[in-house]
Amino acid sequence: MKDKYENNITVYKQILVAGPSWVGDMVMAQSLFMELKAQYPDADIDVLAPSWSLPVLMRMPQLRQAIIMPVGHGAFGLRERFLLGKTLRKTGYDLAIVIPRSWKSALTPYFARIVQRTGYRGEMRFGLLNDIRKLDKSILKQTVQRYVALGRPKTDNLESAPAIHNPVLDVDSDNQESLLISLELNKDRPAIAFMPGAEYGKAKCWPAEHFAMLAEKLVSKGAQVWLMGSAKDDAVAQQIIQAASCAHIHNLCGKTRLEDVIDLLALSAMAITNDSGLMHIAAAVDCQVVAIYGSSTPEYTPPLSDKAQVMYLGLECSPCFKRECPFGHYNCLKNISVDDVIRICEKVDVL
Repeated sequence: MKDKYENNITVYKQILVAGPSWVGDMVMAQSLFMELKAQYPDADIDVLAPSWSLPVLMRMPQLRQAIIMPVGHGAFGLRERFLLGKTLRKTGYDLAIVIPRSWKSALTPYFARIVQRTGYRGEMRFGLLNDIRKLDKSILKQTVQRYVALGRPKTDNLESAPAIHNPVLDVDSDNQESLLISLELNKDRPAIAFMPGAEYGKAKCWPAEHFAMLAEKLVSKGAQVWLMGSAKDDAVAQQIIQAASCAHIHNLCGKTRLEDVIDLLALSAMAITNDSGLMHIAAAVDCQVVAIYGSSTPEYTPPLSDKAQVMYLGLECSPCFKRECPFGHYNCLKNISVDDVIRICEKVDVL
């Protein structure tokens, strides 16, 4: 339960966070967990999250546990949410932070009878939340800033955005060695990770032919290329391999678990990536990152790392936040040249 200091600052002991539903958002949420630990060092923090996110959450030392949400993304599941909330009552949470802005995401903390339930004003959640914050997008421009601000006391002055702790995921060195053997990889050449996919859509994806040309140039300079992603990304990975027509390219798409990708990115000299969830993972394992933006903008979801370089043209039609280019030309991506990326690789001395 919560205690009180003499100066009436509330100290929370048991915190439940209702987490987001996307890979990149979950990585960025670690900045909130870090903020909570900085304020309440003795607090236990649990995260209510989709099952896929467990490998990511297990690499965050600020957390006690992940509690799997028993309903899928977008599903209502009133009975399941009620039963889970009823089960969670015995934990005695004194603070819940609800990151999503949907009505249903606030149900389980409400059913768990958590004393304080904090979140942004969303889909008429009055009653479900009893600490409703107004989201000022002119101040909190970045997603991660909005997350961290929820962890600050409501009396905090929001005339400026809060300072951010960059996410840092733990790395499993034993798993790294196992992966090198099982995937028949080696460290004879510096590994450049390509993440050519993006769950959101084509308007976030640098052209496959650009990735292929980049692969040829990098291999000619002594590097090797690791293509990373899910099974959905295998098709574009095959396109890159066929167009590149050179050795030292390894297609790992669909051959690795999410925790494996974390460990392999930590072994990589650099990651060249679209604006995607894996971009945020690469940034959180201290990898050099070149992040390519098309329909989205780095002003909203930048890679949270001092080792990240952003490539964004900022065309008149950008950002449109569309899944496909409304004009059909994809110039925001096509006009980012291979040579520009090569120059960054040479500048940071990864070759």
